Amino acid sequence: MVSEKIKVTNLSGLHLRPAGIVCKEAMRFRSLITFGAKGSTANAKSVLSVLGACVKCGDVIELCCDGEDEEEALEAMRRVIESGLGE
Repeated sequence: MVSEKIKVTNLSGLHLRPAGIVCKEAMRFRSLITFGAKGSTANAKSVLSVLGACVKCGDVIELCCDGEDEEEALEAMRRVIESGLGE
């Protein structure tokens, strides 16, 4: 398992469109991809789970990847989140 803390920088946080981008990216990998935010854990492959985490701009999440392609998954997820999620 690998993990990294990442700051969410897009102005609107993880609302529906960015949550969809996170899920689409996470679905490319076989690894289990989760993130912790505000004391809860969300499954990055579930839009409802990502939305339920209520992540806002400036929040720091701990992204965790566990599986055969965990290193690649972590790098790709970090890149997509730090890019601003299309906003």
